[in-house]
Amino acid sequence: MASPRTITIIALSVALGLFFIFMGTIKLTPRLSRDAYNEMKRAYKSYVRALPMLKKMGVSSILLRKSIGALEVACGIVMTLVPGRPKDVANFLLLLLVLAVLFFHQLVGDPLKRYAHALVFGILLTCRLLIARQPEEQLPEKRILSVNGDEQPLIHEAAPEKGKMKVS
Repeated sequence: MASPRTITIIALSVALGLFFIFMGTIKLTPRLSRDAYNEMKRAYKSYVRALPMLKKMGVSSILLRKSIGALEVACGIVMTLVPGRPKDVANFLLLLLVLAVLFFHQLVGDPLKRYAHALVFGILLTCRLLIARQPEEQLPEKRILSVNGDEQPLIHEAAPEKGKMKVS
């Protein structure tokens, strides 16, 4: 049976992956929601206006929105379907992306309700990454001493030493 840690990582990976596939798709096409797509277009225009450096580098609002959307979709697919280390890389990239989006929201002075979802999903990405990077706890093997056909735990494991408490 899978450990609770593994189940948590899988659940977070799938949920976060699907969310970022959805949000990235909204940034790329109006097929899911024309209103949300138009709102994204408006928001990214304000981000580029607030950062003239992007304009000087030749980054338009369309290029910024589509590149962020494509990165979200790609990382979301990896988070949902690909096992192993690539999930952690996608998680890290999405976390950087969320931090950039939070910076953009702060830069243009958006109220908290406009970027609360980014804040929550940034926290979830951080939790998933921290859980995934922790080493799996291995339960210590119980050593058994066979005496006259009866199995008994070794004496030093059966009772704590005198004056010491056994803490589990």
